[in-house]
Amino acid sequence: MSQHRMFTRRTFLAGTGALLASTAFSSFADSRAKEIRIGYQKAASTLVLLKAHGTLEKRFAAQGVSVKWTEFPAGPQLLEGLNVGSVDFGYVGEAPPVIAQAAGANFVYTAYEIPTPQAEGILVHRDAPIQSVADLKGKRVAFNKGSDVHWFLVAALQKAGVSYPDIQPVFLPPADARAAFERGAIDAWAIWDPFLEAAKRQSNARLLTDGTGIVNHHQFFLSARSFAQQNRGLLDAVVTEVGKEGAWVRGHYAEAAAQLAPIQGLDANVIEAGLRHYAHVYKPIDAGVLAEQQKIADAFTELRIIPTKIVTKEAVLDAKA
Repeated sequence: MSQHRMFTRRTFLAGTGALLASTAFSSFADSRAKEIRIGYQKAASTLVLLKAHGTLEKRFAAQGVSVKWTEFPAGPQLLEGLNVGSVDFGYVGEAPPVIAQAAGANFVYTAYEIPTPQAEGILVHRDAPIQSVADLKGKRVAFNKGSDVHWFLVAALQKAGVSYPDIQPVFLPPADARAAFERGAIDAWAIWDPFLEAAKRQSNARLLTDGTGIVNHHQFFLSARSFAQQNRGLLDAVVTEVGKEGAWVRGHYAEAAAQLAPIQGLDANVIEAGLRHYAHVYKPIDAGVLAEQQKIADAFTELRIIPTKIVTKEAVLDAKA
């Protein structure tokens, strides 16, 4: 199959964000699995709502396909689950796929969310003398290693003329980073929504910058390569339902936030503000977004964040394993 065909076999419905399955795919004729194992993060609101609503379970019941959900704290851990074969499909940010591909993970990009740069930011203490990203030089900056904010921080520093080795990285997951931030153990914190919005409202935090003008902040749906090769129709149906869920969120922010509040353990107003920072519009993988991923990979190679150069366009369904 040609690469061009791979990029165009799904149709994107502009204005709704839904990916429509073709007749061949929607029949599940090429699906072999009787179960799909989905990895998700609690902050990944569209997938969380899809799980809560039981949408996939209802759709797949007639085909005898069950759905198993596994929660991960962040993208790097989810990618490890994908790599060791404990999940078939998941949703992560920009950096985790690059790092996982460099480590030899055998996955493929399946779909992506259009840019959401306001959904991540760098926080500093409200009364801190830090007024610009350039002021982070020599400072202790916390972030989840290998997550999308890892790239965001690298890109923000580059734009400000600061070398990544000139800061003091502190690798912490969101909950630990917030605790460290609140007790003054770190100077800054790079984080994504809804944790970003929660900290802005509930901590002595000031937004130094979000991703606007610095990064696109794409989110990606990834699949294990072997699963994707054998279950294209099944995956297409999943992404179709994700697109429908995203369209629902865009028309029902308050209702979606109210449903997510007890699941995510955050105030509904915080969640709604965070939801509005995401696009909830998904498209099939294309050459342009893979080229943007290549820029991240090249930067990470130069900084030795990853050990070897990779070619991101090889992580598509029809590239060789």
